[in-house]
Amino acid sequence: MSQVQRREECVWEIPARGGMRVPVIIYADETLVRAMDDKVSEQAMNVAMLPGIVGASYVMPDAHWGYGFPIGGVAAFDPEHGVVSAGGVGFDISCGVRALHTGLRREEVALRAQELADALYRAVPAGVGSTGPVHLGMDEMNAMLTGGARWAVAHGYGGLEDLDRIEERGCVAGADHTVVSERAKKRQQDEMGTLGSGNHYLEVQYVERIFDQDAARAYGLAVDDVLVSIHCGSRGLGHQIGTEFLREMAIAAPSLGIKLPDRELACAPLRSPLGRTYLAAMRAGINCALANRQMVTHRAREAFAEVFPDVDLPLLYDVSHNTCKLETHEVEGVRRELYIHRKGATRAFGPGHPELPPEFKAVGQPVLIGGSMGTSSWVLAGSADSERRAFSSACHGAGRSMSRHAATRRWRGRDVVRELAERDIIVRSPGLRGVAEEAPGAYKDVTGVVEAAEKAGLARAGALLRPMVCIKG
Repeated sequence: MSQVQRREECVWEIPARGGMRVPVIIYADETLVRAMDDKVSEQAMNVAMLPGIVGASYVMPDAHWGYGFPIGGVAAFDPEHGVVSAGGVGFDISCGVRALHTGLRREEVALRAQELADALYRAVPAGVGSTGPVHLGMDEMNAMLTGGARWAVAHGYGGLEDLDRIEERGCVAGADHTVVSERAKKRQQDEMGTLGSGNHYLEVQYVERIFDQDAARAYGLAVDDVLVSIHCGSRGLGHQIGTEFLREMAIAAPSLGIKLPDRELACAPLRSPLGRTYLAAMRAGINCALANRQMVTHRAREAFAEVFPDVDLPLLYDVSHNTCKLETHEVEGVRRELYIHRKGATRAFGPGHPELPPEFKAVGQPVLIGGSMGTSSWVLAGSADSERRAFSSACHGAGRSMSRHAATRRWRGRDVVRELAERDIIVRSPGLRGVAEEAPGAYKDVTGVVEAAEKAGLARAGALLRPMVCIKG
């Protein structure tokens, strides 16, 4: 990171040089910048070399190195001359976070937290290779990939009112199930309504502190309110799509006239047949993730009903952080359509954006930030400056500071569970190794990440949430 130059308190730049078409802009405070591996700057500089990139190669405060693109990377591409990169979306297509209201208060849930944890653990399958009771035949699979959360609602998983609080109203247009491989579909047939492994979770959380009263009122949040947060994505299907297209893009690069600074940055021109095919498959992956979170939501509602029979769980919001989407943004005073890659970065539309539900237009989009299971999560509000700063993008979580392998060498899962229990945080997980991999100490300070995002103008701090129950993959 020795090449980084400070521009503002939480804005750093690596000027364009060599093969870079645009500069790298890093949004972080000095502590976060110094903690970033050199691989972050190297990957961000490689992204800046891709054809058709617009503005800059952006790095969010929670960034760490990933596959090709840094996790916490944002890049916009011109539709005519730009590219789409499977590595710029990631293997877990449309991984995202949704939050649900419960109408309950912290003290009510605390009294029955163990019972609730058991009910949620029974209801929502989690862990490596986790499967659920739903098996989709190929016709159903194809309909789901086309319909997303709308398909799920039509099949009894939630109500139409949920769709108003999901980006794209629960279904991304342009998905084509015919370009998704049979292998990808088979991997997903028994995985709908499941969390998976890694950093995925279902958490019961309470609001500890409000920072933006206007946003909190619009989002229906008050101190000691209890929420449910769900973090998961497109499971095996998304991973298979990413694997297959990364390989195909890498092989095709020379014939497409693309010189890759890193093979992991495999990409294809947006207007090429391969580029269009990937976009159609990726959109099917987005719909899979939206349907999956909708089905997990349905199971969480059933579990809550076992413990709190009269409680409803209306949706606050659902937003993804591993996507490539066609959006309209202002560039040098001109409104332009651009393909925005967000890999480990959350869409953060500011006040007045036409795609927001009416009740959010005055304050901006809810930006849901997942923390580690022992610290905190956040609800931010999209900033008016975010479009200019990073094409309406913000951080997505704490960001890892330690590899999973290193975490398992340092912590034992049962010790993490016990230490969290001493702090009144209940963990349920099918495997203790996964708990060790996701130990709170393996992550950056999420509060520092949020503060940097706010100072940089990416989003405004809305509410701080603390965990009570965590169902961990």
